[in-house]
Amino acid sequence: MATAEQIKTLIRSHLDEDGERFFTSALQVAAHEARQGHASLAHEIKSLVDKARARQKLGIVRFPNELNGLILSKESNDRLPVLVLGPEHRARIERILQEYRQRGTLQGHGMGHRRKILLSGPPGTGKTLTASVMAGELGLPLRTIQVDRLVTKFMGETAAKLRQIFDVIRESEGVFLFDEFDAIGGDRGRENDVGEMRRVLNAFLQFIESDPSDNIIVAATNNVALLDRALFRRFDDVLNYSLPDESERKQLMANLLASFFPEHFNFEKAAEASKNLCHAEIDKACRDAIKGTILDGKKTVTVESLTSHLHERQQAYQIQ
Repeated sequence: MATAEQIKTLIRSHLDEDGERFFTSALQVAAHEARQGHASLAHEIKSLVDKARARQKLGIVRFPNELNGLILSKESNDRLPVLVLGPEHRARIERILQEYRQRGTLQGHGMGHRRKILLSGPPGTGKTLTASVMAGELGLPLRTIQVDRLVTKFMGETAAKLRQIFDVIRESEGVFLFDEFDAIGGDRGRENDVGEMRRVLNAFLQFIESDPSDNIIVAATNNVALLDRALFRRFDDVLNYSLPDESERKQLMANLLASFFPEHFNFEKAAEASKNLCHAEIDKACRDAIKGTILDGKKTVTVESLTSHLHERQQAYQIQ
């Protein structure tokens, strides 16, 4: 067993939130157990420390207290196959990933990689998922900045908080997603605009233009028409998303149902029932159909079950 002094050191480092000292102490315990002949326990402790260090390196950054709740970090396991997009969009996303992976080569020729990306389109069409896929493919954490909360909670201080956020971008790795971006990216010429928001947008334009990091910065908006035109030249790529067409809806449902649809599933009927639904709504309908199938003790989803759930999603958008 670990010595009393080792246990006290572990407790102190945990209470002091000194992660590195905690890991060092834990490894000392592992070494002590190995000397005592407890090789299995020593190996288990070392494995736990290695995994914790890997998670910390990937996703945990100590943000300033003022930014707590404004930047959400997570590890992404999403990969390109989960994106159901047209060939042009997929090619452009693959180009962004390739340039990031080969950024050293580009820098050697005096060129930078694509890393400032604007995504626009209706809710649920894959903008957030695209940012998550970029993070997953590149082995980076996805860090989501909740722009709407930033504006409403810190009106009058937003530009200062933006500076802190770009300090975080400069000092840590990640794919940084500015969600609900139109909250600060609105057209500066609108009649109902206020001076504070013009200052915030001007600050954002300055920060993103002068950002020296290699990180990918993604801004997502549901309505590109609301954005100030000066923003567009600050981004390396602008991708416009739309509702899935028939072939994309079929592919999306096939991906989601996976082993739960029979060999002769009527995707034409399901595609018709899913017309005008976004990716997210189709995803929810498929998951509801799968859950019903599991609870009924069956192995495959019927087209009747799926279309019923799709109709439920359609009715949610009908004005009574």
